[in-house]
Amino acid sequence: MADSEPGLAAPGPSYLRELGIRPGDPRRVGMSRPQTIANGWWVALLWCEEGGRIIEFKAFSPTPEPPPGSPLLRLGPALAGTLSGLIMDEGGRQQLRLRLGQPPADETRPWAAPLTVLAGFRFEPARAATMRDSELAGTVLRAFREAILGLVST
Repeated sequence: MADSEPGLAAPGPSYLRELGIRPGDPRRVGMSRPQTIANGWWVALLWCEEGGRIIEFKAFSPTPEPPPGSPLLRLGPALAGTLSGLIMDEGGRQQLRLRLGQPPADETRPWAAPLTVLAGFRFEPARAATMRDSELAGTVLRAFREAILGLVST
């Protein structure tokens, strides 16, 4: 986000208590109340905010000039790796889908997109059945935080 432009307002209160990115860091991750939709897909909006405003992906760019391509190309594998064993595998493909919550204002600057992600998962039924809804959501929120931190070092 440009210095003169405030970020988008956070989507609302997080379903779970927001998690700090790191101790002492004012940036926090949150999530909407998850929903289960057709074919068992578990979906939630995930975001990163500071002071009630959504920050941009470029705040976690691994270099001063963000790399080419969508940040989802890095976030997706990091999130999948963190949730490995919990996400269902079907036909050799992990059942994880990510989409930007809002596209960047300039498509040539994908890292300038607000750091909101609509995430969909199909979980391994046996693993998910052993977890309470809030425990499953907490696992996803912690994995999202770790995946964001992984953007900086990739």
